[in-house]
Amino acid sequence: MSHDLTRLHHVGHVVSDMARAMALYRRLGFHVGPPAVPALAPREGAAPEPFGAANTHADLARGFVELVTPLKPGATEGLPPDARIVPLQAPPETLPLVMSRIEETSARLAGWRDRFEGLHILMLSSPDVDAAADRLTAAGVGHGGVNTVGRPVETPDGVRTEPVRYLEIDGAPEGRVGVVADLDPEFRPARPLDHPNGAQDLVEAVLCVPDGQLPLVRERYERYLGHPVLPEGPVTLLTEAGLADLLPGEVPPALPALVASTVTVPDLARVRGLLAENGLPVRETARGELFVPAEAALGAALIFRQIRHGEGEA
Repeated sequence: MSHDLTRLHHVGHVVSDMARAMALYRRLGFHVGPPAVPALAPREGAAPEPFGAANTHADLARGFVELVTPLKPGATEGLPPDARIVPLQAPPETLPLVMSRIEETSARLAGWRDRFEGLHILMLSSPDVDAAADRLTAAGVGHGGVNTVGRPVETPDGVRTEPVRYLEIDGAPEGRVGVVADLDPEFRPARPLDHPNGAQDLVEAVLCVPDGQLPLVRERYERYLGHPVLPEGPVTLLTEAGLADLLPGEVPPALPALVASTVTVPDLARVRGLLAENGLPVRETARGELFVPAEAALGAALIFRQIRHGEGEA
């Protein structure tokens, strides 16, 4: 079978305060729209209440960086005033199951946030998520099967629902790891891609693992990917010493942990100037890229890489 997982779909930055996180990402040079806040009536006839988790995206050509925060039922602390309430519909007979699943997801997010604020979600992109599911099963990788959900998207013609097909891999200690069908190009015009920092694509997630476990984690990711772990993406695996070499001054908040992601930009000098103007510290990676350290970016270092031929293009 051909290599079906060769790039990232998105990474998820789990935060405590959505308004603060959005302000940070705007200082980093991204367009970030109002967060969507799901709401569900706790019982038949009751008014919908915020529930589960709020999220928004910094959209890129073939993926995105997600900002997500768990919510307590009915609570809106830490959300900006322009947050979009999205009522969810569920038949009375399925309402308890739907609420249970949302509560489970919110509890997982809260547990990751309590472990550390930062990256806890890594989703790979596939042109054929069903074939990827079959390959993972054949490779002995447990997963929950392919699910389909709808994501509301604001378009020039009004709000439309974009179908999202995905699976979650079982038992990844670094957080939520899975596979999502490639973004539908039909919805690309609805995604703001003209970021002030010029970001084009999400090309790498950096996973730091304990000393001595690197071979085991590498073997695990090779089964996920269906091919060897390649240098510089979509997933870079390293130890704590390797992290210090790649990103000087960085220390993982825990092990294992997703510690950084990389986006491509056409002009590093432009990015350096924008970050300095916005009061953010800038360092250089061992590969000659720029990065904002985790301590200044809510626990998740962000790397900016100069676009290379064929990279970062949709």
